[in-house]
Amino acid sequence: MTVFDALIGQDHVVEVLQTAATTGTGMTHAWLFTGPPGSGRSVAARAFAAALQCAQGGCGECHECHTAMGGSHPDVTVVVPAGLHLLIAEAREIVASSARAPVLGRWQITVIEDADRMEERTGNTLLKALEEPPPRGVFLLCAPSPEDLLPTIRSRCRLVTLRIPPYDAVAGYLVSEGIDRETAEFAARAAQGHVGRARRLARDDEARRRRRDVLDLPTQVATVGGCFAAAASLVDAAREEASVITGELDVAETTALRDALGDTGGRGKARPRGAAGAISDLERRQKSRATRTQRDALDRALIDLAAFYRDVLAAQVGAGVDLVNVDLTRSIRALAESSSPESTLRRIEAVLACREAIDTNVAPLLAVEAMALALHAG
Repeated sequence: MTVFDALIGQDHVVEVLQTAATTGTGMTHAWLFTGPPGSGRSVAARAFAAALQCAQGGCGECHECHTAMGGSHPDVTVVVPAGLHLLIAEAREIVASSARAPVLGRWQITVIEDADRMEERTGNTLLKALEEPPPRGVFLLCAPSPEDLLPTIRSRCRLVTLRIPPYDAVAGYLVSEGIDRETAEFAARAAQGHVGRARRLARDDEARRRRRDVLDLPTQVATVGGCFAAAASLVDAAREEASVITGELDVAETTALRDALGDTGGRGKARPRGAAGAISDLERRQKSRATRTQRDALDRALIDLAAFYRDVLAAQVGAGVDLVNVDLTRSIRALAESSSPESTLRRIEAVLACREAIDTNVAPLLAVEAMALALHAG
């Protein structure tokens, strides 16, 4: 057992990281982990952080490994942007904390997940720490691709590129967690190799229902009215999923903050000084997180939809490749027979254009409505 066991299908990456942790070969103060969603960027970064603190290079059993992987090691800071962007105030705090000497471990490690969410001025703040790194400081940045970061940042990092793991490797991992083989193989393929999503599809009936609802959309755009209804349903489903994810967390955070401030909220009682501002700031960050979570949920749905049309196109041209959505073979063949490869390509382009529009802050409902009308037109 090692800290790298959860890094599925990335043998070369594991070898590089273990070598750096155990022998120091190739070790540097800044690393950039890149790869598609689901490839395990943050898993690799957290495992490497644990391996750097472990005297045995990531045994997975010692106190350092357990605390680093569990998020409680005093010398491992994991930064996950809660909103749409990493704020400049957060970047300044990162730089300040990274300059501290290690308390217990060998390194002062900062893991920044979704580092691509840094705006230019935020990135410039972090750049100062990368240009003049602390003696025992290590930065582990995670992003989909090197191009998502400023050239000045990525040029100072050692690049680690991950890939989407093979379906059979993901299925095997799920089986090792107690999932039956048939369900594991379905989930691994339906999730397109995304380990976290495969686990949800294998264990959560609600996640499977949401996926089926999304993949019913191609049958709902036969009319213009159906396009608008389908778009509204898709956006509402993403909002509902985001609400489930963030709702309990919002309540817990608000309660904890009120308790810390001594704000009981009783009628007629004056609030402690600064309480109103602190609570308002928390609500703003929670709103930003809810927006991001909704867009992430919608993006996952669009990826599923693009994969469905990919299967249709594969059937139309006789590509001889395995389908992603094996459980929907009948629907895929029916649409393949009733449309042309050219129209399917246009539909795939419409889905991808919708993803891009949402990423550039187009209102989700408008973007999805435009996509649905394009799917209708074929």
